This record gives sequence, structure tokens and C-alpha cells, in this order.
Amino acid sequence: MHKQTKIFARRVEDFMHVPSVNVAMGTMCDDVIQLMGENKSQCCIVTDSHGKLAGILRMEDILSRVVFKVGPQTPIEDVMDSAVQTVRPEEYLYHAIGRMRRLGVREIVVVNQAVQPVGVVFLQDAIEIAAIHLMQQIDKLSAEGDINSLRGVKVEQVELAHDMFEDGQPAYAIQQLLSHVNNDLYGRIVHDTLCHMEAEGWGKPPVEFCVIVMGSGGREENYLYPDQDNGFILEDYPDEDHTHVDQFFRELSERMCRDLNQVGFPYCTGHVMASNPLWRKSLSQWVEQVQLWGRKRNSVALRLADIFFDYKPVWGQFSLADELRHSVLSTIKSNHFFLQEMHRFQSEHSVGLNMFGRIATEEDGEQKGKIDLKYRGTLPLVEAVRLVSLKHGLMATSTLERIDLLHKAGVLSDTEGDYLNSAFRFITEILLKRQVSEFESGDRVTRYIDPKSLKQREQENLLRAFRHIEAFRKRVKGEFTGDVFS
Repeated sequence: MHKQTKIFARRVEDFMHVPSVNVAMGTMCDDVIQLMGENKSQCCIVTDSHGKLAGILRMEDILSRVVFKVGPQTPIEDVMDSAVQTVRPEEYLYHAIGRMRRLGVREIVVVNQAVQPVGVVFLQDAIEIAAIHLMQQIDKLSAEGDINSLRGVKVEQVELAHDMFEDGQPAYAIQQLLSHVNNDLYGRIVHDTLCHMEAEGWGKPPVEFCVIVMGSGGREENYLYPDQDNGFILEDYPDEDHTHVDQFFRELSERMCRDLNQVGFPYCTGHVMASNPLWRKSLSQWVEQVQLWGRKRNSVALRLADIFFDYKPVWGQFSLADELRHSVLSTIKSNHFFLQEMHRFQSEHSVGLNMFGRIATEEDGEQKGKIDLKYRGTLPLVEAVRLVSLKHGLMATSTLERIDLLHKAGVLSDTEGDYLNSAFRFITEILLKRQVSEFESGDRVTRYIDPKSLKQREQENLLRAFRHIEAFRKRVKGEFTGDVFS
């Protein structure tokens, strides 16, 4: 049955209405009522002197708060609702719908980074394009509550991925949505943990901070059941406050990582988690850390930097992550020796081809005859694209976005850009479909696939994808080492 799952891939900005009535504080009620009548508007958005959202007045508010209760020359701020629910334009529509249903509100105001209103999403409009079973799915994905409730969100992801494949949605769009749901779970767990800590007497966070995810989550390229790769960026603070500040964030990080594990994000075996002090630093400490990695250039420094570079903020003060990103790009872009060493480190992760240019599979062990599509397929491409993007100072972390920006910058030709884009999309689709199938069959979800289980055309496309990735990696090797013959 066609489930119209396109709603899960839509963003708020694709669905919002531009506010037809938008007034400043100080506007009189009779003027607002006249404007709403003339524009047949369900609500009026109210802004302060800086253009930031201050409140909202709904049609039902006019009946309950204005008519026969206040004079026509009453300022709008005296009767407006200042407790307005907001959402950002780039967020997923399903998330806005879920919040409206959960909070029992009829609309949600869309604001930009400066908290200026740019649109409104009405619940009734959303209900009209989503069937009842989709609304139930939305409720599950946006559920709040205890750990068991959040664990249910992880399970629901698999059914959603299956439905989206059935509806013909591309794998990269499904990965973006899975990553968004996962990152949203991070935010909800951090928020709940902070509330519990405050109730227990820990107080509020001593400084502003930002939670970041790294790896596939930072690139918005999650498959099913990724492990934890997270960290904290803390606002700078005086040295004499370190004991107090570190005690608070150590407690927060340990609780966060524990709850993430219980929800379905396994602990990172490499300890890339905020509970490890290496991944919990102030902004200045992070800047120093990246500079240190750039100077050391040993295998440990290169491995840690490789993990870190794809970070994405998921909760808290995002400006800390943005400021660090600018510093990282400035530091690394100008450090050619570091990029050379990074290439040498990444060259160990080879594409899944044997010496005869055919698909190489495991020769023994449990996965004999199979190939790890992540580590022998997408990873070699992700690393090479990241390396070239760092060289050119690109802000993007998504592999497809990086490919697109490199193409627009003239670094990739039309043909090369198309080849790499297609290769990444094809491999991720094969792997994600296989993982969904494994889950539904009750099998262990892995990254391995037997090439012989693919149709003949799929085998040919996989081989072609590997060869395009290998050709690009050889080109990158020439750029960073000068060796154009191997």
C-alpha cells in the first residue's frame, strides 16, 4: 500500500505559509482585528522593535480575550499569547507536526536564526496531506517520555525506512531522515537529563555548551543502529572555575551516554564520547587541540582528527560549533603537510577491488565471500571527498553536498561529479536496503553483502561504482603526493 511517505522527507520551509498579518508591539487591537478580517487570516504574528517574534494572536483569542473585554485601543501585547511554539525552516515537517499534536496547538511559527518570524505551519493543513496511519507513525517518531518510549522511536525507524523504500524514496533522503531522528533523540535525552540534574540540586549548566555528533551522524549519513560518536563544546571559562565546570559536564556526559546506550545507540568501542575528557573541551581548548593534531601528524592524531572533522551540532549553543568550524577550516586548509599525512593515513582504507579490478570479498571467516560495503565502498569515497573539501575550505559535512560544492567550484568536472554522486547513492541504497531486510528477517544487522546475491545489473553497477571511486582516489593521491602513476 502506498503510504505517501514523502511527508517524512519534506522540510518545514516547503510547507509553511508566509504570515499574512504581521504587526509590531504597540499596534492597537482594533487595527489588528481589521487586518485579520481583510486578509482572512487565522492568526496575527507580533514582533518586537528588533523584528523578533514576541507573540501571536489567534482568531479564537479575539473572541475569548478581546471582544467585550478590552477597549479597541488596547495594545496587542496586552492580549497576545507570548508562549509561542517555534520551529526552524530547515527542520523536518514531521517533527513540527508531532510537536503540534503532542502539545495540542493548532499552529507553529517558523523563525530564522535571528528568531524573526518567516512563516507559519497549520496543523489542519498537515492533517489533510497525511493519512491516519502516517499521523500515528509521526506520533511514534516524535514521542517524548521515558527511556522505553525513546527506545520505541529507534525501532520505528526501521519500519519508516522500509515504507520510504517502498514509496521509491532515495537512500540518501532516508539516511538524512534517520540521522535527523537520531540527532533529535540526542537533544531530547540531553534536555531530560538537564531537567533531572536540576531537580537533584545540580543547578543549571555553569556555562553555555553545544552537543556535537561525529562520523556518519555528523554527515547525516546514518545507517541502521549507529554507535555513539559524540562530544561537547563548552563556552570558554576562567581556569579557576574548571573543577566546578568539569564536575557538572562529566556528570551530564556520563548520564547522556548511558541513556543513549539504553535507547539503542551502543557505546563507542573507541571511546569517542563526551564522557571521555578528550571529546569534552572548551572552545579554546578545541582550537588548541586541532592545532596540536596539525603539528603532531602521527597516526593517533590523524585518526582522532579524521573522526572529528565531520562533526555537527545537535543541541545547545550552535554558534560555538560554527565558530570552531571556521577556526578548523582556517587551520587545516593552510597546513599542506597535515593534509598529506591525512591522505597517507586514509590510503590504508582501500576500495573493494582486487588486483584484477574485480570485486574483492572476504577470503575466510564468518563473512567469507562477502564484502563490507561501508569500509570497502562508501568510506574510501567519504574520506577522499572530505580531504579535498578540507583543502578548499568547504563548510559542508555531507558527502553529496561536498561533491556538489566541489563540482560548482570547478574542482570536479561534470562527468566526475556525476560518477561520484551516482556511486555514493548506489552503494548506500544497496546497503541500507539489505540492513532493513536483515532486521525484518530477524537476522543480525551488518554492513556485509554477498555480491552474488545481487542481480546481474546490480553487480555491474557496484563494480562500476568501485572503479569510479578508485579512479578518484588515484587522482587525489596525485594531488597530495605528486605520484600520478600508481
